[in-house]
Amino acid sequence: MTATRIAPLALYQEVAERLRQRIFSHELPPGTWVDEQALAEQYGISRTPLREALKVLASEGLVTLKPRRGCYVTEISERDLDEIFTVMALLEGQCARETTQRANEADIARLKRIHADLERAAQTGDINGFFEANQAFHHGLQEIADNRWLLQVITDLRKVIKLSRHHSLFSEGRLEQSLAEHRAILDALLSRDAVGAELRMREHIGSGRTALARVAEAKNRAA
Repeated sequence: MTATRIAPLALYQEVAERLRQRIFSHELPPGTWVDEQALAEQYGISRTPLREALKVLASEGLVTLKPRRGCYVTEISERDLDEIFTVMALLEGQCARETTQRANEADIARLKRIHADLERAAQTGDINGFFEANQAFHHGLQEIADNRWLLQVITDLRKVIKLSRHHSLFSEGRLEQSLAEHRAILDALLSRDAVGAELRMREHIGSGRTALARVAEAKNRAA
C-alpha cells in the first residue's frame, strides 16, 4: 500500500478562521454582504478556497448563502436569541449535572481557581477579564462533563450568540448578578448536588438572556 501524505491545514480552513474572527469582532457586522471578489484579492487567493470557507461558516450559522443574491453575515433576531437561550439553558444545565457527577478533586480545584479569577475581575470592574473567566468556567464544566456531543452543540450555539450586537454584561448590575449565580453553581458542585447545579445553571443562562434584552432595549431607546 502506498502511503498518502497528510496535507497541512487546508487553505479554506485558515480563511474560514480569519473570516470567523472578523465576524465575531463585528468588523463584518450582521447583514453585511460578503464581497467575494474583494476578499479573494485581499487575501491573495482564488475564489475556490474562499467559497469553501463560506460553506463552513454557513454550516455554523454565521453566514447565510442566498441563491442569486450572494452571501451575507447572518442577522440574528430577538426571537432567534429567545430560542437559542432556551436550548442553551437545557444543554448547559445537563452539562452542570453531569459535571457534578463526574468531577474529581483536581477538577473541582481547577473550577475554584477559575472562579477566583471571576471574583477578582468583578472586584475591579474588569468586564473583559470577567467575560474571559466566565467563558473558561463554562468550558471547564463542559470538559469535565466529557460529553463531546454536548460540547459540540453548545460551542456552535455560542458562536451564533456572538452575532448579537449587544453584550449582557453591559446591563446595569449584571456583572454582580452573574457572579452571584456562579457562586451558586459552584456551591452546588461542591456539595455534589447534581439537580441543584442543573437548576442554577438554567437560571444563570436565563438571566443572561434577560440582561441581553435590557441592553438591546436601552440602545433602541437611545437611538
